[in-house]
Parts: sequence; C-alpha cells; structure tokens
Amino acid sequence: MRNAGLIIGGLVVFLVLMTSPIWYNAIAGVSVEPPEVESPPNGSTECVEQVEYMRAFHMDLLNEWRDEVVRDGDRNYVSTTNGRTFDKSLSRTCMDCHSNKADFCDRCHTYMAVSPYCWDCHVEPKEAL
Repeated sequence: MRNAGLIIGGLVVFLVLMTSPIWYNAIAGVSVEPPEVESPPNGSTECVEQVEYMRAFHMDLLNEWRDEVVRDGDRNYVSTTNGRTFDKSLSRTCMDCHSNKADFCDRCHTYMAVSPYCWDCHVEPKEAL
C-alpha cells in the first residue's frame, strides 16, 4: 500500500471535479421562479380538460391528437371533464385561447428547458396585442 496517498488524493480530486457543478450552483444561489400562467386565458371559461391535467399532460394529449388526426383521420376530441367536443387542432383549439405564444408557451417551455417541435410543422400564431 505504498500508493495509498496517491489513490486517496486521486479520489479526492475526482470527487471535487465530479461534484463541482453542484457546489457552483449552491454558491451562486441562482433561483428561477416558475412562470405564472393566467387561468383561464383570454377570458375563456374552460379548457379541453382540467387545468392540473393540462399542466402535467398537455404534451401527451397533443401527441395523441397528432397521431389520431394524421393516422386515423379522427378530428374530434370529447372532453372527459365536461363531455364537450373539441376539434383536435393546436392552431384552432389551443391557440384560440392561448393566443400569446411568447407569454403562454415560451415562458413555460423556457423554464422547463424543453424545445417542442410544434412549430416545425405548424405556423406560429401572430401575437395577440
């Protein structure tokens, strides 16, 4: 065990390097507050589903809608919350109420550090003033 000092020193250096991002963030103390989203937006009275569900699973719902519309031609969605029928459309259904993409979509997506690819196919809406 003549190299015990080198091994322990190497382990210490390794641990310091591997945990340096944690230490840096703890010392910097940067805190980002989650964005406040108006609910319901644009004076609408209800969404296609409950607010809690939409916050947690809207991307799953949009992916499901996309697959059903493109693959099956099924363009109608019946809400499990209120039984109303909605058109499965990002542009017409979602963006009718959430018309300000910068304030609604972009703020949350930036906070969550995600880059959705919705606008690769869809035309970005003009911002409502």
